[in-house]
Amino acid sequence: MIDTAMLYGLTGAGVVGIGLYGFLSLRHLLRRVLAFNVVGSGIFLMFGAAGYRGGGAGADPVPQALIITGIVVALAATALAVGLTLAHARASGRRTLPEDDT
Repeated sequence: MIDTAMLYGLTGAGVVGIGLYGFLSLRHLLRRVLAFNVVGSGIFLMFGAAGYRGGGAGADPVPQALIITGIVVALAATALAVGLTLAHARASGRRTLPEDDT
């Protein structure tokens, strides 16, 4: 039987895989930013599963604190990426990078 931490870890790995596929296959820059956020969410889920101690002990507080810090940093990085994407779209008039148009 699979335990809870293993289920969360495998789910996180699946989410990372979906995000990587989206990041590599999509051309639209905002969709790439979203796919990169999906990868980050999967990593947070795997890291939280790795911090689970099992039994009645609960979870290790250090990975939880790192996950919360990572979420704040990911939010700031997403805001920066969206701002840069909008600036690129305004300057060039395109929603993709020049090398993706070929």
